[in-house]
Amino acid sequence: MSAPQPGLEVVHRRYVPYAHAHYAGHLVDGAYSLGLFGDVATEMCIRTDGDEGLFASYEDVQFLAPVLAGDVVEVRCVLESSGRRSRRLSFTVHVVARGAGTPQRPGAAELLDDPIVATTAIGTVVVPG
Repeated sequence: MSAPQPGLEVVHRRYVPYAHAHYAGHLVDGAYSLGLFGDVATEMCIRTDGDEGLFASYEDVQFLAPVLAGDVVEVRCVLESSGRRSRRLSFTVHVVARGAGTPQRPGAAELLDDPIVATTAIGTVVVPG
């Protein structure tokens, strides 16, 4: 298998269920985003190396805006560089839709014209040699 090329991207979208609300105001804890990063990293490893790989470390995690139950998030993973067994990845969670319930329409929601960057990170995964 040839060396994976930087710039390869994996994108997942997910609805954030109300069962994941952890705090007042339907706020979801930051670990939710990290779990999503693990999911896209797994797909990246499968695409580049035919193996699920293992998450080794984060260099940087920034929680920039809240993720709320009822959101639809887009999770992006980009291959930044690769070593013999390591892959350096950048991650972003964008909120692309948000619940906008009212007493008359509790299930109302809206697509956001400008997605909100909620969480970013840089991480390293390792794959078998």
